[in-house]
Amino acid sequence: MKPGLLRRVLWRPLALLLLCGLALQLYFVLRIALMIVVDPQSTTFQRSEAWRLLHEQGRIRWAQQWVDDEHLSGNLKRAVIASEDAGFTEHGGIEWDAIEKAWDKNQRNMARADRRAATNPKASTRPPKLVGGSTISQQLAKNLFLSGERTLPRKAQELLLTLALEALLSKQRILTIYLNSVEWGEGLFGAQGAARHYFRVDAQRLDAYSAARLAVMLPAPKRFEKNPGSPYVTGRAGVIVGRMAAVDLP
Repeated sequence: MKPGLLRRVLWRPLALLLLCGLALQLYFVLRIALMIVVDPQSTTFQRSEAWRLLHEQGRIRWAQQWVDDEHLSGNLKRAVIASEDAGFTEHGGIEWDAIEKAWDKNQRNMARADRRAATNPKASTRPPKLVGGSTISQQLAKNLFLSGERTLPRKAQELLLTLALEALLSKQRILTIYLNSVEWGEGLFGAQGAARHYFRVDAQRLDAYSAARLAVMLPAPKRFEKNPGSPYVTGRAGVIVGRMAAVDLP
């Protein structure tokens, strides 16, 4: 085969792959731009959870009700920012220092797990606990569009989506979508559903302590929903309440 023909044969699939990648990014950007005026009805994470529950339990448990920004308690907004992303109003979507610290901690945890396995191969060992350094914008990008797998390509896509969210949506809009779509228990999504489920009030009427308890649950809602009044949740909520006064809302 002639060199020129060989180059054309090799470049065609690469060019097609690049074109598909660009088309996918354009699709994501258009979806995000639409969210300026249209409330997303569901996220990729919610749909995957609905499918999982249908497969495991034979039914779909899904409690969610969208509420506009003015019907979301300021207490909840402050509590979630204080708990999940203290620099939310200041950063551009990504906290590089937090990502680096999380990476270092995960590497240490995996190294310790490897040493334990090498010392006692027959012992039953759990996978090392991995921590994240994600901002609210990153969490929203992941929930809206991506799977839960931990791979470098998926993380790279998450960062691109985060930058697109920050470029096209206001901080207020990002927080509103996040609070309406984030998980607060198995099949339980959004602030209104969580407020009604745990406290029998609307999201607009959450007081500071109730809002802080909901914020504490966010990193592991399925675990905390089994005992939402546990000593850890209540104690941590007190810490969050103390931080809320210093939070500036977008």
